[in-house]
Amino acid sequence: MTAVRNVLISGASIAGPALAHWLGHHGIRAVLVEKAPARRTGGYAIDLRGKAIDVAERMGVLEGVRAAATGIEHVSTVDARGRIRARFGTGLVAPEDRSLEILRGDLVGLLHDAAPGAEFRYGDTITELRQRDDGVVASFQGAQAEGFDLVVGADGLHSNTRALAFGPEPPFRRFLGAHVSIATVGDHLGLGDEVRLFNRPGRLAALYRTHRAEGAKALLLHRRPTESDIDRRPPAEQRRHLRDVFDGMGWETDRILSDMEGSPDFYFDSVTQIDMDAWHRGRVVLLGDAGYCPSPMSGQGTSLALVGAYVLADELARHDAVEPALAAYERRMRPFVAANQAIAAPGLAFLAPRTAFGIAARDGMLKAGPLLAFLGRFDTKLAKASEAIALDAR
Repeated sequence: MTAVRNVLISGASIAGPALAHWLGHHGIRAVLVEKAPARRTGGYAIDLRGKAIDVAERMGVLEGVRAAATGIEHVSTVDARGRIRARFGTGLVAPEDRSLEILRGDLVGLLHDAAPGAEFRYGDTITELRQRDDGVVASFQGAQAEGFDLVVGADGLHSNTRALAFGPEPPFRRFLGAHVSIATVGDHLGLGDEVRLFNRPGRLAALYRTHRAEGAKALLLHRRPTESDIDRRPPAEQRRHLRDVFDGMGWETDRILSDMEGSPDFYFDSVTQIDMDAWHRGRVVLLGDAGYCPSPMSGQGTSLALVGAYVLADELARHDAVEPALAAYERRMRPFVAANQAIAAPGLAFLAPRTAFGIAARDGMLKAGPLLAFLGRFDTKLAKASEAIALDAR
C-alpha cells in the first residue's frame, strides 16, 4: 500500500493534469494549484511521440488527440521571395503512427477532462514549503497553509517549486545558445495546413497555420553565443530585441515583427535545458520541464511530461515508502530524459544552420529525404529517443 494518499501538484498545464489522472487511477487524491486565473487555452503546436502515444492511449485521450490534431502534413523551406527550396512530409521526421501534433490548449483541455476527481485551484501559487518527516506543509499566496504527503513541481522551465525546494534556477540551466519567440499573427499568405521556414545564417523565421486556430503562428529563432537576461525582461524589451535581430531579414519577417507588437499570446524565452543531479528532495519532487526540460529544440517536452507522469504515479502506487518510490522514478526516467535532451542540439542545427552553406546542405538533405526513407536509411535520432523507455519495466 502506498504511503502517499494526498498530493499537491504545482502547475495545471500538461504534466500536472496528466499526473492527477494517474494518481486518481491509483486512488490518490490530487490538488493542483495554478497561478493562471483559469485553464490555459490556445498556444502553439506541440508533439506527442513514441511512448507518449502509448501513455495517451492508456489514459483514454488518444482518440481525442487524433481528433484535435493540427493536420499539418508538410514543411517547406523558402527563399527571400517565398519560392520553395525544399518540401517534405512531417512523416519523414517521425513515423506517422507514432507521432501526433496538437495545439497546446487542446491537449490541456483533454488532460483536464481526464482528471475529473482532481481539485483545481486557479489564481494561486505556493509561497513556502516546510518539510517534515511525514509530509510537507505548503503555504499559499491566497489560501491557508495545508499539509500534504508529497508536493510535485510540474510548473515548467522557470519552476517556482524548484526554486523553493532546490534553490535559484541558474545552477540548473544549460543555455543552448539561442532564443525563441512564438505568437499568433495574421495569415497574410493564405497558408494551408503547412509550415514554411525561411533562414538566414543563425536565424529562422517560420509561419504555420492549422484549421484548429484563427490566423497563423509565427516563430522567430536566433542563435546567441552568450547568455543574457533578455528572456527575463518585460515583453516590450523582448520585442525591441527581436526588431534589432530580425529587422530587414527578408521574406515575411518584417510583417511578423509588426504583427507580434499586438499579439495577445506573445511568448519569448531562451532555448534552455534543465540539468539536475536529483529531481527530488525529501517529499518534494519535480516532473516534466521543471526537472528535466529538454528545450523546444528537442520537440520532446510534452512527451517527457506525459511519460514522466505515468512513471511517477506508477512508482508511488508500487511502493509503501516515499523515498524508494521517488528513487525508482528517477532510475527509470533518467536514460529516457538523457536520450531526449541529446537531440536538442541537432534540432537547433536543423532549424537554424549557422552558415549559408549549412542552410543549402540542410535543404539538399531534405530533397533527398523521401528517397532515403524509402531505402530505410532515415531512421532519425528523434524517433529512437521517443521510444527509449519500457513503460512496464520493473
